[in-house]
Amino acid sequence: MKRLFGTKKEAAPAPTLQDATSSLGNRGDVLDEKIRKLDQQLREHRNTIKKTRGPAQEAAKRRAMNVLKQKRMYEGQREQLYQQQFNLENAAFTTQAIQDSVVQVQAMQAAGTELKKAFKAKELDINAIEKLQDEMSDLMDISNEINETLGQSYGVPDEIDESELMGELDALEDELANEATESEVPSYLQEPDMGLPDAPQATPAQDEYGLPMKA
Repeated sequence: MKRLFGTKKEAAPAPTLQDATSSLGNRGDVLDEKIRKLDQQLREHRNTIKKTRGPAQEAAKRRAMNVLKQKRMYEGQREQLYQQQFNLENAAFTTQAIQDSVVQVQAMQAAGTELKKAFKAKELDINAIEKLQDEMSDLMDISNEINETLGQSYGVPDEIDESELMGELDALEDELANEATESEVPSYLQEPDMGLPDAPQATPAQDEYGLPMKA
């Protein structure tokens, strides 16, 4: 039966904005190449016009005018392609922005659902949390009391009066003085001072008149 009546052809997928933009870009490249070649012809005609006179020059001008008209036509087409390509790119940007917004909204909705589930958990009950905080505070107070009890000193007076302080300082000063005295060398171990006289100074020889004599 399929051979007799044939099968329905599958519809071709609709072109995307990216495909359309790429196609316009290729057409624009073709027009740019044509315009480049026409510019080369115009330069050649200009040189011919400068070198010739009379009918030959007029013929070169007519040919240059036709080339210029063709160039203007291609430039107009290229400008239209530029505008079409810009519109497609703008549409593609808007479409992508909308798709991104949809994804963001979906992500926010999913996050909201997860938060609602989390807040329903008994661990996040506000009353249970406040009760836990109170229990922790009580436990910390008990722990501090235990540490204070274990850290008490035995046999040490709580307060010391000023007279006791000064007596302790005087005793320390006496101990330092005794240590300094003990560190000195006894007199019977010290070397005696021999008290040697100073060396005599040489006096210059004098003559019979009391004047110094030359050596």
